[in-house]
Amino acid sequence: MPHSQTSAHRDSLKGVRLARGASPWLLPTVATAALSLVRARKSRRAAAIAVPTTALAAGMLWFFRDPEREIAQGRVISPADGVVQSIMPWKDGRTRVAIFMSPLNVHVNRAPLSGTVTSVEHVPGGYVPAFNKESENNERVVWHFDTELGDIEMVQIAGAVARRIVPYVPQGTKVEQGDRIGLIRFGSRVDIYLPEGVEVAVEVGQTTTAGVTRIDRD
Repeated sequence: MPHSQTSAHRDSLKGVRLARGASPWLLPTVATAALSLVRARKSRRAAAIAVPTTALAAGMLWFFRDPEREIAQGRVISPADGVVQSIMPWKDGRTRVAIFMSPLNVHVNRAPLSGTVTSVEHVPGGYVPAFNKESENNERVVWHFDTELGDIEMVQIAGAVARRIVPYVPQGTKVEQGDRIGLIRFGSRVDIYLPEGVEVAVEVGQTTTAGVTRIDRD
């Protein structure tokens, strides 16, 4: 079974909750859909409105899903659901693995390793589509983790539609590998920088699952 199908099957079997940080978008949408459904019984116009509002509410519920995961074994695991967009050697010897997240992916990000969050920095910027090279100048949150491999950098990048990144944990927090650490709303990208000497196990175009797909190779 392809990895993407396996991931979807796994999520369907585990408990699914809603992501933290979803309320500002989700509650008004669901409330509007519920109200339009109630009024639809008395008005054709309300019934016509109920169809798109209910569809939007269902879409929001799907987007903000946060399935439980059985965390994989390995030194570095994927922080995001998505597709590997690029793998680039960096001037300092590290390797950047960029993962593109479409609106259909789960948008809760997870800690790639166990360790201590040493820095969570919000950097203002633009909102170019996350698959565009210029997206490196987009609004983002830069994370640093003190781990057994040393300093690990991870960057959450907002896309054309994603206008808010919601960190779940502050600087100084000790996290376990696979812990939920933040949410990006509506399409985006997550980059992780592997230290020099760590070999990449994924390839461009490969589907990844947060907390499940191993990024490095022994």
